[in-house]
Amino acid sequence: MEISGEHRIPASRLRVWEALNDPAVLQASIPGCEALEKVSDTAFSARIVSRIGSIKANFNGKVELSEIDAPRSYVISGQGQGGVAGAVKGWARVELEESGPEETVLSYTASAEVAGKLASVGSRVIQGVVRKTADDFFRNFVMQIGEGPAAAAAPRVGGRLRWIVAAGIIAAAAAGAWLLL
Repeated sequence: MEISGEHRIPASRLRVWEALNDPAVLQASIPGCEALEKVSDTAFSARIVSRIGSIKANFNGKVELSEIDAPRSYVISGQGQGGVAGAVKGWARVELEESGPEETVLSYTASAEVAGKLASVGSRVIQGVVRKTADDFFRNFVMQIGEGPAAAAAPRVGGRLRWIVAAGIIAAAAAGAWLLL
């Protein structure tokens, strides 16, 4: 499965970069994220509760950052295990481009593979949930960095847990990769 997207964020590229590398901001932005720990300068571990259709699972995942070109881009790759629900692995390329003094365009391309019960759900359903999760992530992310009028106007996402594909956070995020956890 592949997914790509672009989001305008009302903050400087440096602020967006710092937030994408801040475990507290990411944990608050990723739907269903119960724990996120920075293991090293280039690695995170996460625990995410997710639901897709009738399948609910606790995913434990690891994400690595590579090809880092601060504050412009990086590649996120990783994998997550959800017990009997299955597993997911993937990667995402995240790029930040200044669109103005206080606006950054974040674009991502991500690819993920699912196995186990998750694979039986169907790619159309999974892609729909991943896109919704990406939208929720960016809405939450803008609220977390709290810059500009768009941040104040962005709606808060409720407590309903959504499925995040682990790795690449997910897309990643990650956002691309945080979307893939």
